[in-house]
Amino acid sequence: MSPETVSHSHGHSHSHGHHGHDHPTLSPSILGWAMAATLGLVVAEVVGGILGHSVALLNDAVHNLSDVPAIGISYLAMRWAQRPADSEKTYGYHRAGTLAAFTNAVVLVLLSLWLGYESIERFRSPVEVVESWMIWTSLAALAVNGGITLALVRARNDLNLRSILIHNFGDALSNIAIIIGAIIIGATGIRWIDPVLGLAIGVLVLWSSIGILRESAHVLLEGRPLDCSVEEVARAILTIDGVLEVHDVHIWSLGDDHNALSLHARIPDMHMDECERILNAIKAKAAKEFNIGHATIQLERAGLPATSGYVMPAPAK
Repeated sequence: MSPETVSHSHGHSHSHGHHGHDHPTLSPSILGWAMAATLGLVVAEVVGGILGHSVALLNDAVHNLSDVPAIGISYLAMRWAQRPADSEKTYGYHRAGTLAAFTNAVVLVLLSLWLGYESIERFRSPVEVVESWMIWTSLAALAVNGGITLALVRARNDLNLRSILIHNFGDALSNIAIIIGAIIIGATGIRWIDPVLGLAIGVLVLWSSIGILRESAHVLLEGRPLDCSVEEVARAILTIDGVLEVHDVHIWSLGDDHNALSLHARIPDMHMDECERILNAIKAKAAKEFNIGHATIQLERAGLPATSGYVMPAPAK
């Protein structure tokens, strides 16, 4: 006689479109346009930076250039994430975007450190800048970055697109700073304003990238979705009639808004029909209360000693 009744329920329908808080999806073509506009802008800023002797403009050009691979990776990721699950990637490609965000953030951290170094070098040997080049180039840049930021604001919940949004919002802010800086340099002749702006842009990029790095690494390391705790899910499942104890509870995110759960639940001896009822109740509760679209549940007979080291929480009396 087998001591355990094991039942696996794989919520394998990958049509996760029924979640309560879906965010509007953007078509990848927006990113195609953003990439073309950014490339044009980089060329303009490099020319402006060289002719205007401005390290802030050149820093901003590098900053904008870093957007190009970032947007490219995000574009590919958006296309990938739409691919269905296959025999190789059984969960589908939802994490392509998270991987893209992580890669972009690593590149940005390295770039911002380099920008900082360049700016500090400029403090040691200040250079005369040509304010008119700084102003006109920055105005053009502001128009492009502002446009891309507005186009992407709707998708700020998507980690992949948020890395692009933060990028371009940071760019737009630094363009405004360069314009103001150029006006002040023109009025007062203080040359160190240019490297200070360059340094500030570097710090801004670093600060925003570290946030994205942490969040994307959390998903890639199978961290739990931040909006539900393991204990909370376990307690909710204990309220289902017939579930006496839950253990080995794991919750993770597949990327975007797709969450998965696996757990063992102890139940009394009962007929298969009753087991099915409990399975369906657990899946329904997980989906409704915690936005978990993919659940794997192992049912075990109650009364056996709890062998798991991870019993969550105290069993029902």
